[in-house]
Amino acid sequence: MEPIIDPLATQQTLAPWSWIDLAGLGLVLHITLMVVMTLRIVTVQRNIGVSIAWIAMLYTLPLVGFIAYLLLGEPMIGRRYRQRVDQAQLLINDMAARERLVFDQGQDLLSDHYRGVSSIGTRKTGFGVFAGHQMQLLTSPRAIFDQLIADIHNAAHTIYMEFYIIYPRGQVLEVLQALKSAARRGVECHILADSVGSLGFFNRKHQEALENAGVFVYQSLPVGLLKTLFKRSDLRNHRKIIVIDEYIGYTGSFNLVDPNYFKQDKNVGQWIDVMIRSTSVQPISIATAMSKVVVTDIGAESQDNLYELDKRVNNYTRKLYVMHPTINDLNSRVQLLDEQGHTQESAVQPLAGTNLIDIAPMPIVNNVIAQLIPSAPQLTGHVIYNTLVTVIHRANTRIQITTPYFVPDEALSGALTTAARRGVDVTLIVPKKVDSFLVQHASQAYYQELLEAGVKIARFEGGLLHTKTVVIDDDYCLFGTVNIDMRSFYLNMEVTLAIYTPEMVAQVLSCQNAYLENCEFLELHYWQQRPRSKSLFDNVIRLFSPLL
Repeated sequence: MEPIIDPLATQQTLAPWSWIDLAGLGLVLHITLMVVMTLRIVTVQRNIGVSIAWIAMLYTLPLVGFIAYLLLGEPMIGRRYRQRVDQAQLLINDMAARERLVFDQGQDLLSDHYRGVSSIGTRKTGFGVFAGHQMQLLTSPRAIFDQLIADIHNAAHTIYMEFYIIYPRGQVLEVLQALKSAARRGVECHILADSVGSLGFFNRKHQEALENAGVFVYQSLPVGLLKTLFKRSDLRNHRKIIVIDEYIGYTGSFNLVDPNYFKQDKNVGQWIDVMIRSTSVQPISIATAMSKVVVTDIGAESQDNLYELDKRVNNYTRKLYVMHPTINDLNSRVQLLDEQGHTQESAVQPLAGTNLIDIAPMPIVNNVIAQLIPSAPQLTGHVIYNTLVTVIHRANTRIQITTPYFVPDEALSGALTTAARRGVDVTLIVPKKVDSFLVQHASQAYYQELLEAGVKIARFEGGLLHTKTVVIDDDYCLFGTVNIDMRSFYLNMEVTLAIYTPEMVAQVLSCQNAYLENCEFLELHYWQQRPRSKSLFDNVIRLFSPLL
């Protein structure tokens, strides 16, 4: 006999779970999740501005904020990547110890005023201060391309390149052709490029042509759906480094792009960039340190790369890097072609745009003392940021900065305004237009407080000023890839040169002053007359500026 189901009893059983009760349960779960996420944010985030921005997003757009924080909230570069970096550095450091190559000394070359500053970089990166360099500031794309192509043609042993963006048009094709020719004559050539910044490069025929010629090509920090679960996809390799034969090194703001062809559709003009070419015959130099950075970055990308690095470190006896042994998981796919098999790149026409800046060539400066400071999330801490804030507080007479993107945190903004109030001549040189709508408005939100403190704000009108330089007084300079924004300081892989020689600092200052001739200076009274709606919009964007 089947049991009789009492409908009334069933209703009484389900009654406690009415829609109101389910809604109440959902509210409790929502509040619990919000509390947990808030505690997570304030526990993990070390920057108060970043914490406030994430909490604001979490409470204004709960679902979007929750998902965004899971994907982008914390600088997770990946456990395996970190392990490979540690292994690669250990391999190279062990070899250097065997060869008595010391990277972390040289502070005695500096005045007492800067020894503490240099120690910040040394403790986090292992790179000390190196002397005896010849350096030249290259201030135009033509000068950079001509010198680089000449150095590639003269290369005898190795060429290492690491870039955020490779855009294979214009004179970049000449560089790639020179690399292929170098590889065919036996020079070991390696290119590491960011997988997102150089997406067009990896999706086109150029990568295959380079590999077929014997050039080894790597993607830095590749992205994918599964990778997103274990590391942040917006952590990017923003470094620009070239090392040729271990005694020539390049770094600066210049990506491997021809500005006549690059981003002309953004209506911001040509990108204005600079590079420093450094040479030295010393056993340890800036170029040697750059090589160590690039090789470590290559080794960190895959277990195969790390295995090849292990083999080559243990198979030779002198320098860090030699000909013929390779660090690449592409060995099985590379086929050397003879000169008859080479195909010329098709000619392309430049897009519209002109470079309005004409800076006279700079002479070579001898006996330059400098320090290489690379940074990476979860690996070196905030070493460049800490160095910058320290030297700003130590400035006595001058602070002059060029940056395309200016989105500081409160500590950095406060350091600049404090310096201006104590009588330091502080000048900020930024583009009048940038290629990011949000960054443009976030930057503008800081202008009034800077102007009120006495900071001079010069807006460059000759294109997108992409140069990243900081001159302190007349004897210190930071020169490299780092924007004055939280992304560069906390999220990207970056590199900068700390220069301690006044003659070289004077060249960077001269370049900055040339930019000033193409600038309009903001006046406080003019800025205060803007419509309140514009100021309000800028300030709203500023709330989320740490996330940009």
